[in-house]
This record gives sequence, C-alpha cells and structure tokens, in this order.
Amino acid sequence: MKELKKIVISGGGTGGHIFPALAIANEIKKRNPKVEILFVGAEGKMEMEKIPAAGYKIVGLPIVGLQRKLTVKNLALPFKLLKSLSLAKNILKDFKPEVVIGVGGYASGPTLRMAQRLGIPTLIQEQNSYPGKTNRLLSKKVKAVCVAYEGLENVFPPATIRLTGNPVREELNRTSITKEEAFREFPALDPTKRTVLVMGGSLGARTLNEGVLHGLDRLADSNTQVLWQCGKYYFEAMKQELEIRKKAPVYLTDFIARMDAAYGVADVIVSRAGALSISELCIVGKPAILVPSPNVSEDHQTKNAMALVKNQAAILIKDDVAKEQLISGAIQILNDNDKMNELRVAIKRMAKPNATADIVDVIETMI
Repeated sequence: MKELKKIVISGGGTGGHIFPALAIANEIKKRNPKVEILFVGAEGKMEMEKIPAAGYKIVGLPIVGLQRKLTVKNLALPFKLLKSLSLAKNILKDFKPEVVIGVGGYASGPTLRMAQRLGIPTLIQEQNSYPGKTNRLLSKKVKAVCVAYEGLENVFPPATIRLTGNPVREELNRTSITKEEAFREFPALDPTKRTVLVMGGSLGARTLNEGVLHGLDRLADSNTQVLWQCGKYYFEAMKQELEIRKKAPVYLTDFIARMDAAYGVADVIVSRAGALSISELCIVGKPAILVPSPNVSEDHQTKNAMALVKNQAAILIKDDVAKEQLISGAIQILNDNDKMNELRVAIKRMAKPNATADIVDVIETMI
C-alpha cells in the first residue's frame, strides 16, 4: 500500500465531528509517521482550539451556518461562503493533499467542493443515520462515503458506501478499566450505590439537567446516585440548585475528561442521541436511555436513536416528557435485571470497534 504523504481533514463545530476527525488523523499518523495532516475548520468554532491542543495544524474559514430564524446575520452568509470557497481553493492548491476528508460541520462543505473541482479525491465520514443536505450534495462526486448505519442507499450513491461505523475516542477501545479503578476517578461517588451517568455533552442539555433536578427525591429513596455532566453553560446554575438541596446523591461536573472511567462506574447511561455518543454507547455495552434533541436539523437524533430502539438496544424518552420520566425511567431499568441484560447484549451487538482502522483502510485504497 502506498504511503500517505499529505492529507486534509475538514469539519468540526461539535465534539461529535471533532473526536472522529482526530481518531482518523491519529490512525493515519500511526501508519504513516511522516505524513502531513492539515485540518480546515470554521473560525471561532471549537475545532480551532481542540485540534491544535491535539498537536495538529489547523486553518480557519469564515464560513457560518444559516440561522433558522429571520436575522440580518443571514445576509452575510453568501459573502462568507464565497470567501470560504476562495480560501479553501488557495489552501488546497498550496498544500496539495492526496485526499480530502470531510467529517461534517460548516467548513467541510466549501473544502470538499473545491477539492472536487481541483480533481483531488474526497471522502465523507457520515456519522448520522439521516445525512444533511451538504453531504448529500457532496456525495455525488466523492470516491467513498464511510457510514455508521445501514440503509443509506437511497441517500448516497450505493457504489460509494462503506459501512465502517463511527470512530470513537481511542481510550475506549484501548483500555479495559475495572469498576474499582473507575470509581477512583470519582472519589465522591459511593461504589456500593447504583450509578446513573447523565451526559448532555460539553455544552450541556437543559432537558436532561431539569430531569435530574426533578428526580432528586426518587434517587435518594432508591439507593441510586448520579454522575452528572451538566455542561459548562449550566454548571453554576446547577451547582446553586444542589446547594439548596443538601446531601443530594449527585456528583456534578461541567466536563468529564476520563470518559472511560465515567462509563466504567455507570450501571445505566442517559444521553442525547448524537452519532458519536451512540457509537460510544455501543462500544461500552451499557443499558442506555436516549433523549433525542429536538433542536437539530431534520430531527436526525431521533432517527439515530431509533436505529437502536428497533433492535431492542436502547430506551427512547422524548424530550418533552424527559423532565418527568428521566430518573424514574432509569430507576425502573435498574430494578429489572432481565431488561438490563437484554439491553447490554443488544447494544453490544451493534458495536463496530474497528471503525477507525476500517476508514483509514478505505482512504489508503483511494491513493
């Protein structure tokens, strides 16, 4: 197989795009130590901080998304798009990559479009079960689309589809942490109690936070505790709420660095239904409650969740009833050993632990 020399990876905006991008980059680097990898992101977005922190170079485009509500900001969108296309063209002509990989996010659109115009092979790594409009358009000229869900032949050209799964954080595949070791990372938690992990992402999820607060009394009455990732936007407010409710069985944090340990202490996991979160839940094989966000395009989180629910691999609770049902639903599962085992087996069956390696295999065949 030919050694890879120069690769561009474009996209970002959320951890759901950034973590898979970094996993792909790390696997490429492991196989090709001398490779040059350049990231192309969107100015002001999370990738402009996270990618350099991981040791990679990134350049930013001024691209922004279309605002759903009427706002003057949308008037600038065509100009930012044209400027981003021009900058992407210059970046690609200067760097001369062998392949351009799009992982989703604002920057991937103009970057892949210009790569296709310049005749550079392109690949899309599509995380969701319901792809967005940009990837649908770009897929008409890509060499390959690496997907995590079956049944996308009506969306992407069938000849380009490769069912690989989504890359997950390397530590989840690399280590096998024991429950005792995991609890050492969270000394405030009681190893003798059942533990629910509630994670709303790095920014947080208001509905999940409200659900935990609403169910605090139920937790205390059922020998159950919560490891609660509330997100940085909500941390101070949730901290104040817990100070009012003395001795609540909760470990509150805005961000969890050791997700392998967080998964390790959990008996049941409550999560939004982002593609990366679902892929990680399949790898760790724990009973899961999914609360799809209603604030995403094309309601794709519900479609992600249903891919598991129809295989009896997860429980779905709708966002509009999650406040009342979240904690009671978790406790109900904890009290049903047969259901716990059924969910463990079914979700583990859907895991694709070799996703990152399989995607890089595809990239190598494109050279």
